Amino acid sequence: MSTTLPARRVARRTTHSSRAMASVVTAALLILVLVWVGAETVLSALDAPALLVSSVEMGEWLIAVPQHTTSAGLVGAGVGLVLIGLALVLVGILPGRRPRHVLPSERSAMVVDDEVIAAALSRAARKAAGLLPGQVTTAVRRRGVDVRLRPTSGVALDQAAVEEAVRHELASYGLRPEPAVRVHVSNRGVVGG
Repeated sequence: MSTTLPARRVARRTTHSSRAMASVVTAALLILVLVWVGAETVLSALDAPALLVSSVEMGEWLIAVPQHTTSAGLVGAGVGLVLIGLALVLVGILPGRRPRHVLPSERSAMVVDDEVIAAALSRAARKAAGLLPGQVTTAVRRRGVDVRLRPTSGVALDQAAVEEAVRHELASYGLRPEPAVRVHVSNRGVVGG
């Protein structure tokens, strides 16, 4: 990782998603509900017709909810509200990582998309196994790399050599922490690869 503070900030901003959209949507919904309740209250105080429901009718409905709703309905509504609250708390607390990795650099922030790393690792696996592009797929996650091989039917494959080639390619990037590598060879081969 780079040693300069601006480069670290840039790397952090490009590898983590912003909470701005969730915050704006939540605030906008709350503001709309509060403005509507306020407008209904003012219209009710002026004896004007309600926009949707008068504040008196809202109050009466809220008071009557426990009497007209089964306990299962109340529990269901409570669980729904708890899940919404938990989702908002998790959006605020969890890091929100994007599928990117930071490569070490002394001068700048070098951020690489996981798909680019996956393509390079697939190429290394293909070369080591002597396979065609459609026979190798790679998925890169924060802490792991899964390489899936579909060898040509009837042709033996050296899984250890493929795994070593992928590890060597991955080590050349200097990712910290270095993701674990798992190579899976499919039992079903392709015909005439």
